[in-house]
Amino acid sequence: MEKNFVKELQWRGMIQDIMPGTEEKLMEGPQAAYVGIDPTADSLHIGHLVSVMILKHFQACGHKPFALVGGATGMIGDPSMKSAERNLLDEATLNHNVECLKAQLARFLDFDSDAPNKAELVNNYDWMKDYTFINFIRDIGKHITVNYMMAKDSVKKRLSRESSEGMSFTEFSYQLLQGYDFYWLWKHKGCILQLGGSDQWGNITTGTELIRRMDGGEAFALTCPLIRKADGTKFGKTEKGNIWLDAEKTSPYEFYQFWLNVSDEDAERYIKIFTMLGRETIESLIAEHREDPGQRKLQKALAREVTVMCHGQEAYDKAVEASQMLFGGNGEALRRLDEKTFLAVFNDVPSFSVAGAELPCNILDLLAVKTQIFPSKGEARKMVQGNGVSLNKDKVTDIAREVTEADIVNGHYILAQKGKKNYFIINIV
Repeated sequence: MEKNFVKELQWRGMIQDIMPGTEEKLMEGPQAAYVGIDPTADSLHIGHLVSVMILKHFQACGHKPFALVGGATGMIGDPSMKSAERNLLDEATLNHNVECLKAQLARFLDFDSDAPNKAELVNNYDWMKDYTFINFIRDIGKHITVNYMMAKDSVKKRLSRESSEGMSFTEFSYQLLQGYDFYWLWKHKGCILQLGGSDQWGNITTGTELIRRMDGGEAFALTCPLIRKADGTKFGKTEKGNIWLDAEKTSPYEFYQFWLNVSDEDAERYIKIFTMLGRETIESLIAEHREDPGQRKLQKALAREVTVMCHGQEAYDKAVEASQMLFGGNGEALRRLDEKTFLAVFNDVPSFSVAGAELPCNILDLLAVKTQIFPSKGEARKMVQGNGVSLNKDKVTDIAREVTEADIVNGHYILAQKGKKNYFIINIV
């Protein structure tokens, strides 16, 4: 007997709506299901992660997952939960995005083994590119009424917004195209289930209806809740914007910090949704955390699991080392930080600029004349002599110490520290 996929999602709090009969169908034996992702960017962000985790659980329960990237539908844009029409992307951009997304999905799903339930990536552009408009509206459009399409929440909400300029026919046709994707995958790949966020329920059920009306077939739908933070704000957004899975867009350090800094309430929900840890492990972590929240054991476990899954063990180890830099660390560890991580760690630190031509330079001159880290050389001298000054995490004990180009890290920076907590970046320009 395969592991019960629906029960697994239920205890994790990952089911919003489910069509009757879904659980029973999945318990009959291995089945195929898909999640659709529009390739509107060349990276997934953590808002996509719930759907990806559902596919990961689906595969772990012995079923076959399909990841559909919408090369065709991505050219249109889904109106669900949107207040304005999306910018349309050209084919070259979409193809680039599709390749990038596949590489990211491979971190979560097994695409390459010999297992009968190995994941497959499909692109709806492949079956839509040669389908003429006339044939599509004749073959597919006649099966779904406008009344049925208008009754969907995603359409009603969009049309009822006062600020809305209405909905173009292009966007209105989206649910029909998504419905046809489900029909095509049902007919050609044996997909009996579509998974997605709760905002997709209307589009997914259009697919099950199309399968029923066109071929008398049976298909199922399951959606997960849209994740919000405990305070009601949008999950996955920061002041800088999305938290991306691409290390170039969001460094592994920033990614790790995002999970490390979630609230206690959110950590209890997120550890069930975004990790593969078992129920006993998670319940024991939650109990330990409640006894001593100050240790932040839950956040640390969550940050570890998600960062290793997305970026690998080495990136996680570096992120942890970088996180400790403000409270410890040494010169060697500091020099191992790449520039992006270095700047992220010392993000809110005051900075001064000094011309490269000014080096070499006496430490007291650097701290009190070329910068204003100290108000006077006398105070700088006193602090150096009292072991209260570090450069690049190494103590400075000699007031005659010369600061040279050898002290520059990452090509531009010298990190000065006054006392235990006061950091300053000296930017060598």
